[in-house]
Amino acid sequence: MPSTQDIRRRIKSVKNIQQITKAMKMVAAARLRKAQEKAQSSRPYTTKIREVLTSVAQHVSDVSHPLLEKREAKNVCYLLMSADKGLAGAYSSNLIREVVPLIKRHEAVSLVTVGRKMRDYFQRRSYDIDQAFAGFSEKPGYQDAMDIARFMADGFCAGKYDEIYMAYTQFISPIHHVPTVVKLLPMEDMTQAEQGIAESASQSEYIFEPNAAEVLGELLPKYLESTIYGALLQSAASELGARMTAMGSATDNAQELISKLELKYNQIRQATITREISEIVGGAEAIK
Repeated sequence: MPSTQDIRRRIKSVKNIQQITKAMKMVAAARLRKAQEKAQSSRPYTTKIREVLTSVAQHVSDVSHPLLEKREAKNVCYLLMSADKGLAGAYSSNLIREVVPLIKRHEAVSLVTVGRKMRDYFQRRSYDIDQAFAGFSEKPGYQDAMDIARFMADGFCAGKYDEIYMAYTQFISPIHHVPTVVKLLPMEDMTQAEQGIAESASQSEYIFEPNAAEVLGELLPKYLESTIYGALLQSAASELGARMTAMGSATDNAQELISKLELKYNQIRQATITREISEIVGGAEAIK
């Protein structure tokens, strides 16, 4: 049976851990508000640039671009976004569980990772990683998205990748995040809503300056950058939400453990006092 001193020492250790987890929860909650605002504000821009690109593509059907080229998918690349740090619950593992079966379907697959967790997971399993981006999972900037987009576009245009898929975690709410895999390049077929936009736009006449090819050439990289940037912001908000939830649960569990330890401490202390009283009473009876 542990002594009261051992239990006191353990209670103190758990309380110290509880203070750390509580502080981490508060930091994550403060950062989450900003990340959530950025993630929500980026959605209209990403949606609108795709609508514009869809409309323009309808009017330049005779103009080709390397990023629109469709070919047999012999070499497939996955752009995987995860966290740089742990203590975020099952945030990274949920996305890994989603993408591993998809990756195993392909004989030739290339990986580009964002975040140390995803990089370390696949490196330990002897996967070849073409490029690893890290250090900005909680606070991604547009320049980070530009660097990733440039690397992916160069690989696709050079024929190194025939198809590129992007895996990230979509932010729904601080406690609800959905692992999502989308086709990044070549552009997926239009949705019904986008088809309606394109049909309505086709009734109007476009004048391109200086020409349609250059306009399309400017729009496609911007579309790629904004799509990746939006996914980075969604992932950042999801990571912070998962960390806030995980640290909140850890804080509650620590409080529950402290209550159990204090109960155990009081039981041992009371048993000790009862035993001492019994010894005193027994000694007094023996003297009589």
